[in-house]
Amino acid sequence: MLSWQLWLIIAGVCFVLEIVTVGFLVFWFAVAAVIVSILSIFIPSIIAQTVIFIILSTILIFFTRSFAKKVNKSDNVATNSNRLIGKTGIVKKAINTNNNGQIKIEGELWTATLVDSFNDKVPEGSVVEVVSIDGVKLVVSKKEDDE
Repeated sequence: MLSWQLWLIIAGVCFVLEIVTVGFLVFWFAVAAVIVSILSIFIPSIIAQTVIFIILSTILIFFTRSFAKKVNKSDNVATNSNRLIGKTGIVKKAINTNNNGQIKIEGELWTATLVDSFNDKVPEGSVVEVVSIDGVKLVVSKKEDDE
């Protein structure tokens, strides 16, 4: 087997490994292997090719580390109803501990229930804060400054 074919096989394996993993590290080994595959036409020594592969891989990983961190950055962005947690709303229908009321938050009406039984009733017009979500209901507590 010719050395350029060997480097293309290594590159292919690295690309497949990169697809399977999420680390964005093996990609640079694949890129280095493709470059060495091209260089192997001009450099016949497998030892020299291996040294070039190691040096290229190191350089690519070192200089692209900040880029890889940006790509792998996992900010948890609240979407859908989860974005409402921590927001405040106005009670449109009184909320009792034994039944549900309604609140208006960001222009939408939501069914709401109280987070605890310490607040026996939250009257209409009160300001509440969304603590969590239980199915399709917002779990709320009365805002401290509104009491």
